[in-house]
Amino acid sequence: MSSTSEATGFRTLTSQQKKSGLAAWLGWMFDGLDMHIYTLVATPFVAQLLVLPRTDKQVGEKGALINAAFLIGWALGGAFFGRIGDVMGRSRALCLTILCYAGFTGLSAISTEWWHLMVFRFLSALGIGGEWAVGASLLSETWPKRWRPWIAATLQTAVNIGVLLACFFGYLFENTEPRYIFLVGVFPALIVLWIRRAVPETEEWHAARASSEKPPGLTDLFRGAAAKTTWIVLAICGVSLTAHWTFMFWQQKYIRDLPEVRDLSSAGQNRAAVIALMVLMAGSILGNYAAAAVARAVGYRKAVVSFCLVYGVVMGVTFLEARTHFAILIGFFFIGLCQGVFGLFTMCLPPLFPTLLRTTGAGFCYNIGRLIAAGGTVFFGLFTKVGDVRQALLYAAILFIPAAGLACWLPEPKD
Repeated sequence: MSSTSEATGFRTLTSQQKKSGLAAWLGWMFDGLDMHIYTLVATPFVAQLLVLPRTDKQVGEKGALINAAFLIGWALGGAFFGRIGDVMGRSRALCLTILCYAGFTGLSAISTEWWHLMVFRFLSALGIGGEWAVGASLLSETWPKRWRPWIAATLQTAVNIGVLLACFFGYLFENTEPRYIFLVGVFPALIVLWIRRAVPETEEWHAARASSEKPPGLTDLFRGAAAKTTWIVLAICGVSLTAHWTFMFWQQKYIRDLPEVRDLSSAGQNRAAVIALMVLMAGSILGNYAAAAVARAVGYRKAVVSFCLVYGVVMGVTFLEARTHFAILIGFFFIGLCQGVFGLFTMCLPPLFPTLLRTTGAGFCYNIGRLIAAGGTVFFGLFTKVGDVRQALLYAAILFIPAAGLACWLPEPKD
């Protein structure tokens, strides 16, 4: 049985398929862990580095700049490691991405200035962005194509579980200095030795390399038939990720600023932020499989359009007016359900590009969209100077409407 054969059940999967699946899943889980460690401690850690009260506006401004640098690094890492994945192979590139994000997440703990933290977050994001592209292409080329929606849901759930792990460690570290939680991010490096030994390069990648004298370059994404797909996917990712990451970054500050939370002790505020993120991730895990079911029923294009529209509506209703802490948690659960749309991108985007442009194309489009999202995080943060975080989140929700409109032109991947 070849690595891309259409298995009828889990027991009929080949050893390579199972190992590739586990490697990608673990990589994505630790992605989620290292990705969201910062959002849990952004306000207290940045305030500590600036030697300012947590409520000072500079804390929010510098925190937003650090997150913007993270998103820029994520974008560049997707393009850089995506290219490495096409040239060197998926397995080798996967190892490099994990070492990158694990090492620099751990180094964040030694930051003594806010810009130190910004540099380390930027460098760790290079690996996180690259891991998305490489892991998605690895499974796209090894697992049965008809399983794609469920594979996407399972991979995205790995990220959610990683975030829940971050919440767990946030709870354990709630009475310690914020910097120490970054040391947890080093642990993913331990799986690299197993990946290098157990996960071979895919047959499809070897075949494409053997039949091509010169691998296509990044500029080939904007030539011929690939150009239209590239521009459409770039636009969808840029707009939707701006709205999504504005929410994901500022929601922690919003929770801490709620009347029922802001007068609590530091540990109490941390606990409230962790609980909110756990509720969000619980909804997101269910949303991944709900999105997969919709994609199986009506196709990827209609599923992406539908989930973008619902995401915008739910987010808009949640932040339309000031609400109680309990009401916000309910809203967070339903927002999490809508986040299943990003799980669809996992298996939807790589097959839209030729094999030797697969990780380059998917990584470039999905992650360059984060460059726009980085600017959006800072831009919407400006509203906190004249209003409150709720207004910024409300306005960001509107972006899901044009994202849904753009998704109407999204090509369906060929099975």
